[in-house]
Amino acid sequence: MKSVLQQIIAKNTSEEKAYTAARQSEIDSPKTGEDRRNFLKRTALGGIALSSFMGYSFEDTIAQTTSKVNRSSAPSDLQITDMRYVLTKVMGGTAIIKIETNQGIYGLGEVRDAADVRYALMLKSRILGKNPCNVERIFKSIRQFGGPARQAGGVCAVEMALWDLCGKAYNVPAWQLLGGRYRDRIRLYADTPEANSPEEQKRLIEFRMKDQGYTWLKMDVSIGELKGKPGTVVNGKIWEDSKGNLAQWGDLKNDTSYANTKHPFTQIQITDKGLDLLSQVVENVRNMVGFEIPISTDHYGHFDLNNNIRLARALEKYRLAWFEDMVPWQYTEQWKTITTAIETPTTTGEDIYLLKDFKPLIEQRAVDIVHPDLASSGGLLETKRIADYAEEFGIAMAMHQAGTPVSFMASVHCAAASQNFLALEHHSVDLPWWEDLVKTVGNFKMIDKGFATVPLTAPGLGIELNEEVLKKHIDPRDKSYFAPTKEWDKLRSHDRTYS
Repeated sequence: MKSVLQQIIAKNTSEEKAYTAARQSEIDSPKTGEDRRNFLKRTALGGIALSSFMGYSFEDTIAQTTSKVNRSSAPSDLQITDMRYVLTKVMGGTAIIKIETNQGIYGLGEVRDAADVRYALMLKSRILGKNPCNVERIFKSIRQFGGPARQAGGVCAVEMALWDLCGKAYNVPAWQLLGGRYRDRIRLYADTPEANSPEEQKRLIEFRMKDQGYTWLKMDVSIGELKGKPGTVVNGKIWEDSKGNLAQWGDLKNDTSYANTKHPFTQIQITDKGLDLLSQVVENVRNMVGFEIPISTDHYGHFDLNNNIRLARALEKYRLAWFEDMVPWQYTEQWKTITTAIETPTTTGEDIYLLKDFKPLIEQRAVDIVHPDLASSGGLLETKRIADYAEEFGIAMAMHQAGTPVSFMASVHCAAASQNFLALEHHSVDLPWWEDLVKTVGNFKMIDKGFATVPLTAPGLGIELNEEVLKKHIDPRDKSYFAPTKEWDKLRSHDRTYS
């Protein structure tokens, strides 16, 4: 056993030396501040190194690595005093919440893209007076109020804000609180830009790759592309809306609309002609992008697993990075059937809440990649648990994200702390004011050439609101900019789930 341990320590020491050499130039640089230099000396990728335990007790090692940590508050005395919000224009109305404390520091969270801010506000009475640094304790008390997709928005918003607060209280980045980091930058994937002509699209795609620096793209391969093309879809006409569209987000109040009918229950089929046309759409983009850049696909339409398999096989020669959300996530057996039948990797998960509902997909290896949205899956720690559990089964994790810079940076910290991470979605890449909604602490560049920067020293999520810009991009339906929310202070029910 000692021999094996010594081998592990030797290997770890070798890796540490390589890592130290790579960053030595920054430590030696006269431009590097003393705090930054000390931080670089104290920290290593993935947290405290195994070799540091040789000759020291665990307590001594912890004391040494945290001896100069500057705390911004007295964490044990922190109490939550308020929750307020602002509704931004991002994704048609995405709310940022602010949880305030008795010590003047606050945490930022986000209610998932276009979800009702009241999912978060109804939790206010349940967290007032509590210590925000007891993140898991608070999360366990409120997680019963979350559910799939946007129903989880409130719980996840609070969880994000608590980690932001806790990081600020202890003056450490959120990734450090999750156990350390595996990487200093996070690979992003972005949508392929649409255009009115192939020539214009090629120009825009070249701009996406060469000027913006993205190394991973995603595109829709929807039966919506077949609109007005006879002989391409069977049984589609009856599902069209008043404009002749098969709209995924259309007429949501109608329980029997196309948008509200699960994939197996439409009996829409794609003909060989339709498959040829969709193949041409993908071929055009692949020819513009080349084979060095991964291309993921999404938003195919509501049709059953048989037609999904036919579509996937028709597109296999283009070596796509994944097929996403082909059928509802709840149908584990159908996902298993699709994954077994095709060569292209499969993924789902942006609407799944908590690890417990990821487990069937993971344990049965029904998908090749899990794809949580941190603003729905349970927040930073729960998403880290999802990643770690998937890793045990040899399954990678990509991350969905379509919100403000708040959920984006929360996802960055989680991705940094997860070893099996692949890429994070950036949905607002062409929104010119999106990044300016916040300011980074220490002025690090949030996105640099298709990669997000992991803040190495900035506490919490590493951002503060840029109020001047934020006030210009408030959703006109609700202009109450962080107004008092006293009506949500009083607890009106008993929440215990057992007798």
